[in-house]
Amino acid sequence: MPEADTEGARYQADKPQTAPGFFLKGSHQLDWGMKNRLARVFNPQSGRTVMLAVDHGYFQGPTTGLERIDLSIVPLLPNCDALFCTRGILRSVIPAESQKPMVLRASGGPSILKELSDEQIAMDMEDAVRLNAAGVGIQVFVGGEFETRSIHNMTRLVDAGLRCGMPVMGVTAVGTNMVRDARYFRLACRIIAELGAQYVKTYYVDDGFETVTASCPVPIVMAGGKKLPEIEALTMAYNAVQQGASGVDMGRNIFQSDAPKAMIQAVHAVVHQNMKPQHALDMFHSLKSQG
Repeated sequence: MPEADTEGARYQADKPQTAPGFFLKGSHQLDWGMKNRLARVFNPQSGRTVMLAVDHGYFQGPTTGLERIDLSIVPLLPNCDALFCTRGILRSVIPAESQKPMVLRASGGPSILKELSDEQIAMDMEDAVRLNAAGVGIQVFVGGEFETRSIHNMTRLVDAGLRCGMPVMGVTAVGTNMVRDARYFRLACRIIAELGAQYVKTYYVDDGFETVTASCPVPIVMAGGKKLPEIEALTMAYNAVQQGASGVDMGRNIFQSDAPKAMIQAVHAVVHQNMKPQHALDMFHSLKSQG
């Protein structure tokens, strides 16, 4: 068994990875269909995305803000670039006339009552194609009890996606006993990318996030995480994209806001227009006051 090397330090975060022939890094050699699906999720002009994550119910049921997705989320569709949801919600609630790209949760199994890393693939790729999805997402528990299984879940999904041109988003899952720092996320994101995911969803960290994005050869979208005050969420999104993220996949910081439609528009301005957080907060308050 080879001896493990120490982690490298030459990230050169000031030198962006080139993407010859396509606007997303690491994606220039993908098939046309997969590029086309990625170009639906990521804005070709900015190279970024504002995904709206509403898949929380797949393991924790009717989450606050998602009790009635038809009332709380469907009105937000015009303001997001893509929706990250389950196939059950897509079929039962999301209007078929919507032109927004859908990225579907493809893993599941345990609820919040059980060990969350004990997941399986919970969706056939054929169904993702049937639903005209723009991608699928799967949880990867690097360092978790069922780490190897979750990684193999992802690689099997990647193989299925390559056969039909469906991008896979690997989602870094952090256990309650793990340290959420740049070193862990460099490890998790790099493993996910090395094993074939076309993009990665991970959390922001204040110290060293630019090394996470620089050392990951495919696009990273920032997970929103727990509900924060609006200025903190907008600052986190701003810092993430300034430090190399290709957008955000936010949920609770949007649908649990007092004014979700105003908040998603403010996040959109931060991600696509590089609006400073304070200006975006002013925009949020102005839109909120307009109802």
